[in-house]
This record gives sequence, C-alpha cells and structure tokens, in this order.
Amino acid sequence: MHKKAFQFGAGNIGRGFLGQLFFESGYHTTFIDVVPEIIHLLNQRHEYPIRIVSDTSTTITVSNVSAVSASDTAAVAAVVAESEIGATAVGVNVLPKIAPLLAEGISRRFEKTDAPPLNIIVCENLLNAGPYLREQVRQHLPDKYHAALHEKVGFVEASIGRMVPIMTEREKAEDPLLICVEPYCDLPVDAAGFKGPIPNILHMHPMNNFGAYVKRKLFVHNMSHAVAAYLGYLKGHKYIWQAVTDPSVRSIVRAALNETCAGLSAKHGLDRAALDAHAEDLLRRYENRALGDQITRIAKDPVRKLGPRDRLIGSCLMCLEQGIVPSHVAMGAAAALFYDHPDDSAAQEIQELRESEGVEGVLQKICRIDTNSHLAWLIFYAIDRLRKEQWLKSP
Repeated sequence: MHKKAFQFGAGNIGRGFLGQLFFESGYHTTFIDVVPEIIHLLNQRHEYPIRIVSDTSTTITVSNVSAVSASDTAAVAAVVAESEIGATAVGVNVLPKIAPLLAEGISRRFEKTDAPPLNIIVCENLLNAGPYLREQVRQHLPDKYHAALHEKVGFVEASIGRMVPIMTEREKAEDPLLICVEPYCDLPVDAAGFKGPIPNILHMHPMNNFGAYVKRKLFVHNMSHAVAAYLGYLKGHKYIWQAVTDPSVRSIVRAALNETCAGLSAKHGLDRAALDAHAEDLLRRYENRALGDQITRIAKDPVRKLGPRDRLIGSCLMCLEQGIVPSHVAMGAAAALFYDHPDDSAAQEIQELRESEGVEGVLQKICRIDTNSHLAWLIFYAIDRLRKEQWLKSP
C-alpha cells in the first residue's frame, strides 16, 4: 500500500518536480488544482509523462496519482487529513486562497489527538514562506487546534532550482499532461521546519543553514539567470541558451557570478570553491538547448526583479556591504531598466516611468535606492557602457 501525499498545484513545479519526487519515494500523490481538464485527465489515467531534456531526452512516467478540485472543500480536507506529507506550488498570491482548505484538513486530522505530525513543503518564491503560510492557516483554524498547528504541523521552506520552461503549443498538443524539465532534480529544504521525523524523500536535502542557501539561490542562480535574460534581450536573443553562448553576454554573467559568490562567501561563510563550482554548473545548465527556455520567462516582471531585496539590487547591496564592487551585476540591473517587451505590463510600467522621470525615477520608485548612492553611480556607469558598446539603441 502506498504512502499518501498531497500536492497543491498541478502545474510545472507540482507535476514536473514534486510529483516526480513523491512518486519515486513510494507515495500516491493527490493533486489539488482548479483546471478541470488537468483534474479529469489525472483521474482518468492515474499517470502522466515527464520529459527530461538535455543532449539526449528521456521520458519517465509518474504513476499512482489522482486529483481533486480545489472547489471541493470536503474532498480536499479528507486528502490533507489522511496524508503523510504535502506540498504547495501555487504562487504566492494563491497561498491565502488555499489556507482555508489546509485549515479544514488540519482540523479533521487532529480530531484524533494521537494523529501523527504533518509536514507541508512550501515551494513558493517568497522569503519566510513557511511562517507566512502558517499564519494564513491559523486565521482559519478553530482555537482548539492552534496547539496542534504549532506542535505538529511543519511548514517547510524549499528552494526550487529545477528549470521548467513554458510549454510550447506543439508540446501541449502532444499531451496536455506532458511536462518538460531539465535533469537537475535536487530539492534543498529547511531541516528546522519539520515536525517529527524527517521523511526520506528522494532528491530532498534537509539543510541546517537554510537561510544562507536561500540567499545562494537568489543571489547566484536567480541573479545570473536574470542578467543573462536582460542582456540577452538587448542582443535580440529568444532563448537563454543563445544568451549564455553569446561571448559578450557570457563574460558579464560570469563576472557577475564571481562578484556575488565572493559576497556570499564573505557574508555567510559559504565555501568559495563550492560556490564557484555551483556557478559553473549553472552556466552549463543554462546552455541546455533542448530545454528551450525563453528569455521572456526569465525576464518577466522586472518591477519585482528590480526590487530592493530581490536578485539584482539585493545582490548589489549585499556585495557592497562586503566591500565588493558589483559592476557586472549592475550591468544586469541596467539592462533590466530597458527591458521593454510589449506583452509584459511590468516592463511597460518601467518604460513609462523611465520616460517620464528618467532612470532616477526608476531607481527611486522601483529599486528604492538613493540616486546619489554608490550603487546608483554603478548603474549609471553601466548604462553608459551599454550605450557605448551599442547594446542600447534607444537614447
């Protein structure tokens, strides 16, 4: 008999990552989603394909799956109450919507005072996502279950590193349940977030220094991905692999990685050789042509990505704090100021602000930095360099 897991969100990360890990670890996974076609097909077939793409592609079948609609509160509560483990991959804005469902399931589970702990892996792009979701659930939970929530329910933060590109129309037509992913399959999680014994899940790595690992993901992986995307866009590339194999882009991405690896090593005591090896591995993974990862996916929402604590400005501030000059990360930030894809509303917001109030307006209102600061100077200098080297065609 299979152990039971639930997965809120049957999208790219839900099916393309967590579903695989649960399946390979011997769980029956129930997906909780809102898309009727996906729910129907999962219940009809009880399996779906994952295509792992690199130089040679392989397809694996994830089986022992089912699905329930998020609108069926009773069915969702029953799944949560009966599962050994669960996960979310729904997007930060959806967490408040699933909190009442989790609360209902937790109430039902802990009607039995001897019920075992429940751990929920929170796979969301949000700092302190675990405490945030716990508080959202608490607001919907009867008072008599608050002690159980605190003592027996773990909200375990995770760092998602697997790249899952947007599916093409051709791939969707081939099979609506198909997900294409890269081979990388590690899931670092916060060891301190678990309640009770940590379950043995293939490819899941409980980390004791998880805060530093989250910063590594943001300031190494996310930062370099963004720098490649925004500079690649200026060069007219469509795919990330094109950007990182363009020598002019690659040299800046590599130099930016060198800056943030030095900063992280200085601030968090992370092993510099291991950071450098991770950076080289990322560059290799970005070169994966078969993945077909589009620049627009990585560059999407530059307002968020230029935020004061996010991958570009946050990386720069961390480096400067450690006495390291992030001139190449600043080039990525400068390029992001000129990301003007017509289908990206956040990109258009930045362009309108830049046209009306100049770069200074964007730095003040989006990046939240002083226009007389060292970082602002680095970004102004980077813009001048981009113009001189003819990355920028606009004035």
